[in-house]
Amino acid sequence: MPPIRDKFTIHSKAVVCQDVELKGDITVGAGTIIHPKATIFAIAGPIVIGAGCIVEEGVILVSRRKEVMRIGDDNLFEIGCRVECPSIGNFNTISARARVHHTVRISSYCVIGAACLVVPTEDEILDEYTVIYGPAAERRIWSGRGKVQEAGLRRKQAEYLKEMLPKF
Repeated sequence: MPPIRDKFTIHSKAVVCQDVELKGDITVGAGTIIHPKATIFAIAGPIVIGAGCIVEEGVILVSRRKEVMRIGDDNLFEIGCRVECPSIGNFNTISARARVHHTVRISSYCVIGAACLVVPTEDEILDEYTVIYGPAAERRIWSGRGKVQEAGLRRKQAEYLKEMLPKF
């Protein structure tokens, strides 16, 4: 296997901390914030991260398929989660220590709960507003109530991080 060539395209309005591990062909959109100790590996195919995403400490994003791993806008990857799925829509939350396998495609407004393991044996697409929670990775559909407030909170969090992270 040939060595992985690094090619980073980072938008001028994105914040990528110094202690981030990047490998492969990675594109980061406007307003995206990548915390220290995050790891992004484009092993098989490139990774394209949309605008306004927040990637917290210890997050691991890995592209295991030859196709482009597309991550939409305004997604939140919380501390210590690992995501390998090739397609992620907009406004999703992957909670702390959750793991999402490369056989899953996430649409928009989905929530993967803390420490949930999403590892289907066959390819699967999560419907919009799907919530996965609990130790058995149970599922339900969210009504969508409160999504405007959630988006506002996420924007405030991003503004705060843009102001504070460069100071460290």
